[in-house]
Amino acid sequence: MEQEQRRPGISVFFPAYNDGGTIGSMVVAVIKTLEELTDDYEVIVVENGSTDYTVTVLEELAQRFERFRYYSYREPLGYGGALRAGFAACTKDLIFYTDGDAQYDPRELKLLLPALSDDVDIVNGWKIDRSDPLHRKIIGRVYHHTVKFLFGFKLRDVDCDFRLIRRRVFDTIDLESDSGTICLELVKKLQDAGYRFAEVPVHHYHRTYGKSQFFNFPRLWRTGVQLIGLWWKLVIRRDHMRRIKVRRKQQELPVER
Repeated sequence: MEQEQRRPGISVFFPAYNDGGTIGSMVVAVIKTLEELTDDYEVIVVENGSTDYTVTVLEELAQRFERFRYYSYREPLGYGGALRAGFAACTKDLIFYTDGDAQYDPRELKLLLPALSDDVDIVNGWKIDRSDPLHRKIIGRVYHHTVKFLFGFKLRDVDCDFRLIRRRVFDTIDLESDSGTICLELVKKLQDAGYRFAEVPVHHYHRTYGKSQFFNFPRLWRTGVQLIGLWWKLVIRRDHMRRIKVRRKQQELPVER
């Protein structure tokens, strides 16, 4: 039993959009890390309508690494759609994900795993120091405090996309967002369902390739509109709580043979 807990099955996935300059090193680094942690792993990339050479890199990785696979979508799914596709593709008991732009170091998965004790369902990273231009840091802090107030979040860093999650939580919650608000939806539904979080500090690095798809005014405006809609659904209507209760009752029913 101790051996199973020490070497669990782990799925890793990266959403990728125009990350040709970083996704190769991300995949190689996480494979080497997983080889230290477990004998049972898989690595997945959800490629989301890239216009650079991301797909070419993924093709080469798939030829080189047996436990790597990728899904390429010529019509962009949106960030939320890419995450939902990634979660659905994972088959192992634990799921780790982070973005393919290399602003987080996938080797720091090793920091998250020890925090996943028996009474913890999700280990969430929090940025030690945000390595972004000043205007992005300011927007990020305003965004963080706004959503923390609106949704009642208890996490230190809700928008840190560096997470280790037990796959079984998706038997209880479902995700619907296609945009970047999916991170809020994920944390809110997990929190409301009573799942337990641990938090671990991780490093955040300057973007060396490509540019952010979030920090532009049209995208910020659309995110604001989506944020209000998500707040109405999750805080006011709370339909997700009814679905969570139904799913948990279904899980308690005996299996017919």
